Amino acid sequence: MVPHAGGEAATAAATSGSAGAGPKRLIVPDVLRGIAIIAMLVAHAAPFVPHLPWAALFAQATLNALASPLFALVMGMSAELLRRREARAATTLLQQGVRGLFLILLGVWMATWGSWVDVILGYLGVLLIIGAPLLLARTPVLVGITAVLLVISQPVADAARNMEGLDTAPIRDLMTWTVLGQNYRVITLLPMFLIGALLVRHGLRRGPLLWVLAAVAPLAYLAWPVAERLGVTGVRTGDYLDTLRDLALTFVTVVVVVLAATVRGDGARNFWTRLFVPLIACGQVALSLYLLHVGLIALWSGDHGRPVDNFWPGWLVIVPGMILAGWLWWRFIGTGPVEWVMGWLTGRRKPLLRARDRSA
Repeated sequence: MVPHAGGEAATAAATSGSAGAGPKRLIVPDVLRGIAIIAMLVAHAAPFVPHLPWAALFAQATLNALASPLFALVMGMSAELLRRREARAATTLLQQGVRGLFLILLGVWMATWGSWVDVILGYLGVLLIIGAPLLLARTPVLVGITAVLLVISQPVADAARNMEGLDTAPIRDLMTWTVLGQNYRVITLLPMFLIGALLVRHGLRRGPLLWVLAAVAPLAYLAWPVAERLGVTGVRTGDYLDTLRDLALTFVTVVVVVLAATVRGDGARNFWTRLFVPLIACGQVALSLYLLHVGLIALWSGDHGRPVDNFWPGWLVIVPGMILAGWLWWRFIGTGPVEWVMGWLTGRRKPLLRARDRSA
């Protein structure tokens, strides 16, 4: 990946250098992806602990709401970085198309495992196939597309819910992925994808845009509770208020991570460096962790179903257990097995054992 613009100090703090010569790797997308997969682990482990205090349930619900839009945003960042690296647009689109098809097939297969998880990979695969060609547009056009998608998302979803003739499997699956999904839908994930690409184009640095995101986040988050106080009820996933909450949670996460990655002072930098390590590790093997934890949940739910009482061993395996597994794999091996397969399929092979800069 190429480092972002924004000053030598910011670039040095927000990238981890490779051991040898060559381009540096942005750590911000890896950290954000790590946060997203950990948020998803917490959300999917929730059925193991159905009885929690209110504060814990609120934190759990917040992480659940953050996970999918943050995944989409980081996917947009990665797609934009890949577009920059490849000289030929056709090669980039072919690689992204193969990635998307791989995610769709993997998601369809995982959906047959019988876990309680609503598998997101099919949605992300369709998102990548649709979103990657849009990144060929100039920045002003991309901003306009993003704004239009945010405006039409709820009307399109409402219209789709009233459509008939969705009984055949291919049409039903496509409509579910794009607009009718209960928890995820491309119509609301695509703006997040494009925002991620636009952030990379701007540069992941401190500046006016970051302060705008910081100011917008609390206002967007408060829109839902204020609307409820005014009598608005029946908000569904994909509605404007739900999208505003997703934007708020995603923006505040990006702001915090960028501020931390560009902090000055040795003490603060060392603190954030140590905190970032498990997030970077999980972020770089996120797809493998996703498959592994869904498989473990499927094994449990197939034999036992959803726990009636709190079952903390299950929660510990899925949340801290997966974080530890991700860090150990990243630390002692390197590339995640699913990431390695995807790299092989797309012609961008990664060595399973790879050299890393331990200072990251």
